[in-house]
Amino acid sequence: MDGTVSRLRRVVPTGRDDESHRPGDDDPRAPLWRGAQYFRAISVIYAVGRHIDEAGRYERIGWSWVLIGLLVAFSALAALAYVRGFGRNRWFVGGEFVVAAALALSTWLVASPGFTQFNQALPTTLWLTNPVVSAAILGGPVAGLIGGVVIAAVNAIYRDVFPESTLRDANYPVFMSVGLGLGVAARMATKSREQVRAAERVAAEARARERLAREVHDGVLQALAFLSRRCAELGGAATALGELAAQQERALRRLIAESPDTAGPDEAGGTVDLRELVRPLATAARSPVTLAEPGGPVALPAGTAAEVAAAVRNALDNTARHAGPGVRAFLLIEDVGDAVLVTVRDDGTGIAPGRLDEARAEGRLGVSESIVGRIRALGGRAELTTDIGEGVEWELWVPRN
Repeated sequence: MDGTVSRLRRVVPTGRDDESHRPGDDDPRAPLWRGAQYFRAISVIYAVGRHIDEAGRYERIGWSWVLIGLLVAFSALAALAYVRGFGRNRWFVGGEFVVAAALALSTWLVASPGFTQFNQALPTTLWLTNPVVSAAILGGPVAGLIGGVVIAAVNAIYRDVFPESTLRDANYPVFMSVGLGLGVAARMATKSREQVRAAERVAAEARARERLAREVHDGVLQALAFLSRRCAELGGAATALGELAAQQERALRRLIAESPDTAGPDEAGGTVDLRELVRPLATAARSPVTLAEPGGPVALPAGTAAEVAAAVRNALDNTARHAGPGVRAFLLIEDVGDAVLVTVRDDGTGIAPGRLDEARAEGRLGVSESIVGRIRALGGRAELTTDIGEGVEWELWVPRN
């Protein structure tokens, strides 16, 4: 099959169909929950440091330290709950607002009225932002904004300036802005995950359609096509049977294209020698086949080897059916280290330019699915070289990993 004239080469690159990696925490907002706990830790450190600096200004210093201890303990519990996930619900977030309000208003118990009017609450304004952050991540921008309003109101009540000076305090817009901004980020994270899952479903359906097309083409469609042609050749009463077979073939092709089955076949386990699967194909082929193979085993995972053998069988069937009378086929298996190369050649009539595109448009998926689709699903690539009068050559590259 050494070409002495210009030949048409069609290269069909393919890539591995990777499954999306799903971490143990499937919540799309999980990174926001974890990041919020770093902010919580910083706010706790600031609250404790500020209390050490101002403890002498409280009237009941002992009780003020009790409140700080409660703040640290609840912060540790909240961080654990949000990181592990069991606190990501409205009840726990609501409880965080109750604790924040109680700690803020408890400043009245340990400080003088003069202190509360001109100083921030014992938990500090920074720490009081934590429940706003939690509400925004859990419920989105509206929940975050409402949470900011609630904490602003608690802070104003503590300062005894509600509602006269509420709008003049710069802290209150900060509460609301944090809630609104993080809420938008949480909502976008959720929508992004939904879009990714929708894309995964579409990809899974496409792979299932390809698997179905390959399996049906290897059996039923080929039988129907052969029956239709044979009945047309016989003529007479067989013509009606041939037309019925042709109708069923077209209907089945439409079914494959329009109704994918998302349930794929189980993967076979273990490894096999590819040569053992290919030898029977060469022996049973309807055209003479010359087989060349390595001296040692060509080990591949069983499922991978089965798919490669099926692609080879389809290529040999195409040779017998379409390459013309007296055609010879040549089959070469090569072990190239990190990949296996299987070459299927014939010295037949070849394929005219544009014929494969026409066949695909007609719903005939033999080459595109039974050969290319199989190799693509394995993460390899299929390269086709052909032209009129120059035969057909398939190079099937399959990676070992």
